[in-house]
Amino acid sequence: MSDEDTIEDSSAPLIEHLAELRSRLIRAAIAFIIGMVLAFTVAEPILQFLLGPIEETLRELGDPSPTMQYTSPQEYLFTLFRISMVFGFALAFPVISYQLWRFVAPGLYKSEKGAFLPFLIASPFMFLLGASFAHFVVTPLAMAFFLGFADVSSIFANLMSNTAPDLPPDAAVVPETADGVRITFFGKVNESLDITLKFIMAFGLCFQLPVLLTLMGKAGLVSSKGLSKVRKYAMVAILVLAALVTPPDVTTQAILFVVVYGLYEVSILLVRYVEKDREKKLKAEGLWDEDIHGDGGFGDADFEDDADTLLGPDDDEGRKP
Repeated sequence: MSDEDTIEDSSAPLIEHLAELRSRLIRAAIAFIIGMVLAFTVAEPILQFLLGPIEETLRELGDPSPTMQYTSPQEYLFTLFRISMVFGFALAFPVISYQLWRFVAPGLYKSEKGAFLPFLIASPFMFLLGASFAHFVVTPLAMAFFLGFADVSSIFANLMSNTAPDLPPDAAVVPETADGVRITFFGKVNESLDITLKFIMAFGLCFQLPVLLTLMGKAGLVSSKGLSKVRKYAMVAILVLAALVTPPDVTTQAILFVVVYGLYEVSILLVRYVEKDREKKLKAEGLWDEDIHGDGGFGDADFEDDADTLLGPDDDEGRKP
């Protein structure tokens, strides 16, 4: 084994490793607290930014002055604390990941360090990309779907009864009584923020798919052929995911499906690239065996063997029992 692939020498007993872990956790916790304090100083502008899609949708529906409310004395403060925790963790993530890396790096081969570090850098970038997509694309579509029902009702109301001449032409007025009842949206701050954060977290995690599958391919846990074979099952899983994390709006669900499935196909290409790179290195070292490595670790024969194990062998007519 070459010097580059040797594990770094470490004779520290277990108690020293635990002590190091404690120091790393303390540093990560301090970074998180500092990040949370910094985020709290700008929590209100962040809240305004996160509620931007709701504001724009309400203005498009005819509300000249969108209003949000809170119904308990502590609700607004706790909402700011919640924002501070989420964005404080985001600010502290570089320090937290660095502390984690410094703790696990001595137990890795140098070649493993070089393989793992790019994924550690790509993960927050992909999460930020997914969160941006959720905020600027998905959330406005979802808000337009949810709040659009009031717009339809207002059109019907203004056609059937002219009971609110002081409102905009498409204001949400439904004639439930002879004089008409004004129906408007008074969104709660914490509930509206909850919807926005759920979209951000869901899409941020979905955009981790290429990072996760490529890392698994680097470790030899999955292969491009294996991912291709389960493509139809992945499509069903993505459809279920789209139905769970988006409103019952076909447009929004279709966007999520197309994006996540596109990430799945990109993951297959990345895993294939990793396999070719590993094949090139093994051939250069004279360790490549076509019988062992030729199918990428999960070839047709392996897939059929696994299927026979689960379902039993085919009969004479090619049917499973």
